[in-house]
Amino acid sequence: MIERHAKDFADRRGFTYGVLEGADEVIGCVYLYPARQEHDRVPGRESVRVRVSSWVRADRAYLDAPLHRAVSQWLAEAWPFEPGRVDYAPR
Repeated sequence: MIERHAKDFADRRGFTYGVLEGADEVIGCVYLYPARQEHDRVPGRESVRVRVSSWVRADRAYLDAPLHRAVSQWLAEAWPFEPGRVDYAPR
């Protein structure tokens, strides 16, 4: 699975980020991938929608909502997605 995410990242087909506590303790992940639904795609172009998902370990469940807020802000400020094109389930 990790190899697939690394290949997707290298090929710019999808992006997976580890959520760290401290320098190296993985406590969750964030995934950004193109939408799969046909109605969300434009013929001859990459997907125009992005699916975002994230998780945190059960022992860090209290960080789920703060992670969602931080990722939502990061996407709005640093990524070139048009408004309304990000599918990220609310918390």
